[in-house]
Amino acid sequence: MQKQGNDIKILAANRRAGHNYFFLDRFEAGLVLTGTEVKAARAGKIQLTDSYAEVKGNEAWLVNAHISPYSHGNRQNHDPLRNRKLLLHRQEIDKLLGKTREKGLTLIPTRVYLKGGLIKCELALARAKKLHDKRAAERERTAAAEAREAMHRARKS
Repeated sequence: MQKQGNDIKILAANRRAGHNYFFLDRFEAGLVLTGTEVKAARAGKIQLTDSYAEVKGNEAWLVNAHISPYSHGNRQNHDPLRNRKLLLHRQEIDKLLGKTREKGLTLIPTRVYLKGGLIKCELALARAKKLHDKRAAERERTAAAEAREAMHRARKS
């Protein structure tokens, strides 16, 4: 869990998504959670790996996000993998519905964070990277690291 500026505390981040997708646009959505889910989320027990969002019946849903059961929950503890409703404006939902019907575009949750006492989810409209795109990104990262190392060695001597 990290703290960022503007009083945002990151509860979970989907770092692998940046490796597997090109992000085209980002949206902030609220989450509809039960009491034990909120307590588990505040404790950082969220995993966004393999999760995605979808628009069904004019509503947006977060699918396959894992929120571990709350340790002090009783028999009314929540199901870890249930679908959770996302709170977005009607115009945003309509825009996302149109965009996700395009070939190859999907909604990926990139972060879940605490903002002003509310749990928010950052969604990215994304296009999947092909294998050659991933290789090119790896080459760029390696070249940048080598350049930084060379600059560091040049300054040292």
